[in-house]
Amino acid sequence: MDKFRMIFQFFQSNQESFMNGICGIMALASTQMYSAFDFNCPCLPQYNLAYGLGILLVPPFILFLLGFVLNNNISMLAEEWRRPRGRRGKDAAVLRYMCCSVAQRAMIAPVVWLSVTLLDGKCITCAFCTAVPLESLGNASHPRLSQGEVQRVLARIPCKEIYNGQQLIANEVAVRYLRCISQALGWCFVLLMTILAFLVRSLRPCFSQAAFLKSRYWSHYIDIERKLFDETCAEHARSFAKVCIQQFFEGMSTDLEAAHCHLPRKAPADAGEAAEKLLGITDQGTMNMALKSWHRCKPPLRLQPPAQPTGNGWAGEGQPPTHPSAPRKETAAYYSWV
Repeated sequence: MDKFRMIFQFFQSNQESFMNGICGIMALASTQMYSAFDFNCPCLPQYNLAYGLGILLVPPFILFLLGFVLNNNISMLAEEWRRPRGRRGKDAAVLRYMCCSVAQRAMIAPVVWLSVTLLDGKCITCAFCTAVPLESLGNASHPRLSQGEVQRVLARIPCKEIYNGQQLIANEVAVRYLRCISQALGWCFVLLMTILAFLVRSLRPCFSQAAFLKSRYWSHYIDIERKLFDETCAEHARSFAKVCIQQFFEGMSTDLEAAHCHLPRKAPADAGEAAEKLLGITDQGTMNMALKSWHRCKPPLRLQPPAQPTGNGWAGEGQPPTHPSAPRKETAAYYSWV
C-alpha cells in the first residue's frame, strides 16, 4: 500500500506528466480499438454512407468527451467559471488558457483515430463506393442495368465475396481508387494537425509572452490552491472525527466509572492537539458556513499591504525614498579610583 501511495503522490505532484501519459495511453488504445474492431460494411446503397461516416466520426467524438472526463482540470475549470465573483475577480485569459490546455490533450486520441482510419481506407471505401466514376474507371454504358441496379452493384464493392459487377467495373480497380483518395486525405490531415500543433505550441507564446506567462502562473495557482484546500479540509475532518470519537468514548467511560465508583481517567494528550487543528470550527453549522463562504467569497489575492514608497520605479514613484535610521552609538566611560 505504501508503494501505491507513493506512486499516487508522484502522479499528483506531476499532474502535467500524468495527463500527458493518460493522453498517450488513450492514443494507443484508440489504435488498438481500431485494429481489433471487426469492420463489416453493410454493402447496401442506403446504409453504406451512414455506416462508413459513423465509424469515421462517432468514435473520435466519444474519445474527445472521454479526454475531458479523464482530465482533472475540467472540474476545476467549471468551478472557476461558475463561482461567484466575491472579493476575487475572474480573469478570462486564465479560463481560456485552462480550456485550451484541456482541449489540446483531449484531441490527441481523436486525431490518432481519424489518422489511422483514413490511412487504412476502409471507411471511405464503404461510404463512397457508390460514387466511383464509371466513365473513367469502368463501363458506364452497360445496356442491361438501370441506375438503381448500378447503385446496388457498386454498393457491393467493399464486400469482395459477394461482388458480381466485374463487367461494370473491376473490384480491385474501385478499391484501389477509393483507398488512394482516403490515404491522400489521411496524410493531408496528419500534415494539417502537425502544422496546427506547431503553431499552437511554438508561436502562441511569442506574440504575447507576458500574457502567456500570467495565464500559466495563475492557472497553476488555482490548481495548487484547490489541492491545498482539499488537504486542509481532509486534515480538519480527520481532527474533527478524532475529537468527536474521543469525546464519545470519554462520555461512555465517565458513565461507567460513575456507576462503579471509580476515579475518572485523564484525557489523552493528543486530544488537545487535534482540538487545536480544528481552528475554532467545532460544529457542523459553522463548518458548512465556512465552506459556503469559501465558495461564494474567496479571499483576495493580496497577502500584505501595499509596498512602501521606494525609488525603484514600480511603487511610490515620484516620492522621496525612505532611508533607514542610522544606528545609535553608545559610549561607556570607566573611572578609576587609583
